[in-house]
Amino acid sequence: MTYFRFIFIFVMAMSVLVERKYTCRVSSTLNRDTKQFGKKFMFDNREETCWNSDQGSPQWISLEFADITSVSGFSLQFQGGFAGKECYVETDGTLKVLDFYPEDSNKVQYFYLKDRVHVKKIRIAFNSSTDFYGRITLYKLDLYP
Repeated sequence: MTYFRFIFIFVMAMSVLVERKYTCRVSSTLNRDTKQFGKKFMFDNREETCWNSDQGSPQWISLEFADITSVSGFSLQFQGGFAGKECYVETDGTLKVLDFYPEDSNKVQYFYLKDRVHVKKIRIAFNSSTDFYGRITLYKLDLYP
């Protein structure tokens, strides 16, 4: 039992985003200020930086990989009060693979796909937000093999 727990923790610690080449697009950036609130801050592993969307719903994050990539789950860390409420994941532009409902909290939250997918493109959409204006604030995003 301990061996399997170790393997699970080890695999979850290795983000696909560290070992694969990808491009990221987002629906918007707060006041178009990419120097302060840009998408790159979701991936810099710093606690004080984040991506802030502008107002309006839906908001989304799209990742496109250079090669086919295996994904079985992901993690998100929102700022409380600016979290997604009704969310979904779609792959390769059309196939919805998961509906999920994050908590309105600052903690890292993990979500698992029903089946592992092999994708070129994955999109995480936030249909609504806990913020009255529809803004999303995301400190961290990771995908797992």
